Amino acid sequence: MDLQNCPTPLVGFCAFSGTGKTTLLTKLIPILSAKGIRLAVVKHAHHNFDVDHKEKDSYKLRHAGAAQMLISSSRRWALVSELNENQPELSLSDLIEQIDHKNIDLILVEGFKKSPLPKIELHRPSLGHPLMCYEDANIIALATDKSCLAPQQVVCLDINEPKEIATFICSRFKLG
Repeated sequence: MDLQNCPTPLVGFCAFSGTGKTTLLTKLIPILSAKGIRLAVVKHAHHNFDVDHKEKDSYKLRHAGAAQMLISSSRRWALVSELNENQPELSLSDLIEQIDHKNIDLILVEGFKKSPLPKIELHRPSLGHPLMCYEDANIIALATDKSCLAPQQVVCLDINEPKEIATFICSRFKLG
């Protein structure tokens, strides 16, 4: 799937590690949800992870050799797919294809900072990292906790005001 032609609007959140991407998203998601916006989130992990636990049957079945383990209840379902050593990591486009677009209004993407999608850069000058918005034309906004030094085409937002960021997203993608 071409990210530029995705049937569901996408907005990424990019920043250096420790800037607060997940913290912001955990505040932003309830605000957007309260506006009736149905969300999906794709998060990149730089390490192995498990969504189930050693004492659970789903974990035992997956570790017994199942390449895919789908677990379902009356409240939710989850599919865990194992990649073997010879398979490359899935691209953001591949992952976006897995989402049920009929039931989602907006996809929030955490990480994947080099992917070509509209992004909000999170920046805390106190951490000493350079701004990415001067090098990445896909960055549409800069959320920061100090004065904004973004290029003219980049909207400046307050990283500590998730309602302001939600308003920007709703306006930009005509949601809510």
